[in-house]
Amino acid sequence: MLSQFNPFAELSRLSDELRSSRGDRRGYTFQPAVDIFEDKESIIVKAELPGVKTEDINVNVEKNVLTISGERKLHHEENKDGYHRIETSFGSFTRSFALPSTLDAETIDAQLDQGILTLKLRKKEKAPPKKVEVKAPARA
Repeated sequence: MLSQFNPFAELSRLSDELRSSRGDRRGYTFQPAVDIFEDKESIIVKAELPGVKTEDINVNVEKNVLTISGERKLHHEENKDGYHRIETSFGSFTRSFALPSTLDAETIDAQLDQGILTLKLRKKEKAPPKKVEVKAPARA
C-alpha cells in the first residue's frame, strides 16, 4: 500500500528521535519544556530550568514577543577508570512566544523556584465602551 508523504510528520518524528537518543549528548543543546495556561487575570508561563541560576536567565518582551533565554552550565564532569559520561543537556537556550495585545508587558512577575521559572503576565483592564453621540445636520 502506498501512503502520502507528509514532510511535517517526518520532521516531527526526526525531532522526537533526536531528543530520545541515548548516544553522545554533547552535540545537543538544552531546550527547556514550557507550559502556558490562562486564568481570568493573567497568562502564566512555566519553564523547566533545572540547574539554571537566576543570574543566567534573561526574560525580555519586545513588540509583543516574550523571549526566555539563558544558559545551563556544565558544573563538573566525572572521570572514573577511563570512562567519561555526560547525560545531561547543557548550553545556551532561547524560547520565544507571541503575546496577545491584551497583556500588560510592564507588569510581568518572574520567579525561579526549585528549577521552575514562573512568569505571570497580567491582562490589561478592558476599557469601557465609548459612547459616540450621533448628530444630525442643522436644517434651515
